[in-house]
Amino acid sequence: MTVVPGGPILVEGPVEVTLEDGTVERSDRFVTALCACRRSRAYPFCDTSHRRRVRTDSGKPDAGKPDTGKAGDEGG
Repeated sequence: MTVVPGGPILVEGPVEVTLEDGTVERSDRFVTALCACRRSRAYPFCDTSHRRRVRTDSGKPDAGKPDTGKAGDEGG
């Protein structure tokens, strides 16, 4: 398992995730990206929604600005 700072949790091999309501989601991919920000429309799997928002210097997300991916941006 690899935690990507500001991004998903990468898990190798087939993955079964039991959600809060008891449903089980399964992925047979070689590496599965699990959402850690809860913004994904495909939750519990990552859809890169964490890239759509940047954090301001205060550490709070700024929904009005897209993530440019330039140096100095913390991403999201």
